[in-house]
Formats: sequence, C-alpha cells, structure tokens
Amino acid sequence: MHHSRLSTIVIDCDIDDLDVATAFWSQALGKSVANPDQDGDGRYAELQTAADEPLIVLQKVDHASRVHLDIETDDLDAEVARLEKLGARRVALAHDRWWVMEAPSGQRFCVVQPQRAAFGPHLNRWD
Repeated sequence: MHHSRLSTIVIDCDIDDLDVATAFWSQALGKSVANPDQDGDGRYAELQTAADEPLIVLQKVDHASRVHLDIETDDLDAEVARLEKLGARRVALAHDRWWVMEAPSGQRFCVVQPQRAAFGPHLNRWD
C-alpha cells in the first residue's frame, strides 16, 4: 500500500531572468513570493500557497515554456509502476530523486517524494 496526491503546479520558464516570470505569476495569481531562490542557484522560485493547496513553483528550464504537474508519493517505485499500468511511460530519472513521466496523451509530469512536512491531506491510498 502507498499514497499519492497532486503536489505541485510547476511553471517551466524558458527565460534568462526567473525574477521577471516570478513577478508576473505572483501578480497574476495573487500569490506573494514565498522564496525567490529556493535552491540558491536561481533555478527555482516558490509562490505562497495555503497548506491545503498545491505548491506553485517556477522553474528555469532550457526547453519550451509550459506548465507541468508533480505527483508526490511515499513510495516512488510503486507510484511509477501504478502510473505505467495506466499507460504512462518513464522518460527520465532526474537527479536520482524523481521520475519525469509522460501521460498517454503526451503531457509530461513528475513523480516526486513528499514535498511538505505533513504528507496530507487529500491523499489517495493505493493497494
């Protein structure tokens, strides 16, 4: 048995200065900037969300700008296997920490470890 849930809305930004995108999305969504440089390398920024909302993260990328979803789980292997049975395919293991997946309809998404200290609410339980 394992659990998973929608964790994060990731706004992929093919842009030189992530601060520009962060300012735009902060104002557009009415969310203050929680952390303008999440990892200290200028690649990630986080907007403020409530504890029961998905995280909103901006990510500096070198591919076309788009939005993708992260699914967090307490058992990465089991969740990836469950999604493969539904028709998703593995694209790449990123940094030995999460899987980039592709849905049967072509959208990319990630399967990640729990992203918040309290793993819940709104968990799905899979046997």
